[in-house]
Amino acid sequence: MTIKKQPMGPYQTNCYIASVDGKDFIIDPGVGATEWVLDNVTNPVAILNTHGHFDHVWSNAELQEKLGIKLYTPEGDIHLLQDSGWMPDLPPSTPDVAIQGDEELDFDGTKVKFRHFPGHCPGCSTIEIEDAMFSGDFIFQRSIGRTDFPYSSPEDMKKSLQKFKLIPYDKTIYPGHGENTSIKQEQQYTDYWINQF
Repeated sequence: MTIKKQPMGPYQTNCYIASVDGKDFIIDPGVGATEWVLDNVTNPVAILNTHGHFDHVWSNAELQEKLGIKLYTPEGDIHLLQDSGWMPDLPPSTPDVAIQGDEELDFDGTKVKFRHFPGHCPGCSTIEIEDAMFSGDFIFQRSIGRTDFPYSSPEDMKKSLQKFKLIPYDKTIYPGHGENTSIKQEQQYTDYWINQF
């Protein structure tokens, strides 16, 4: 697998293209991502959202139209794609597939695993492809997603961190902002964050 990364927009939101066996998966196409994505895919098969915040989904609809591929979004955040009160200029998008909690998809032999970690927002999820975990705004390098936004839940975040702590394997984490880390690296700090709630 090869992974391309490009920070997008005013919040430098990481957009990723994960390429596996000739298939390109576009993850979190944010503000202004369309041109970069079009320049860097050869066989796009899906657009994947870790969650529904505007800086991660801004280019969803444009890429759906230009590439003719399906959009996969966690069910709990679909309303954020249609009406973002804090970002009224957001181009609305409609997912082709609503992801239900922890769900594994199979794209012609390539497994894509959504793992639900609500707290930052209702649908907040990570996406695992082979040895990579794309963590959106759930886990960052030595940090976690904020829980003071509309629809955030500190109680849910605490439960999600407890769930994350129990993952028995290691993978590289590719977060929605900032630099890469790993599951084992961030599990060292999980108790600290749990105790903040």
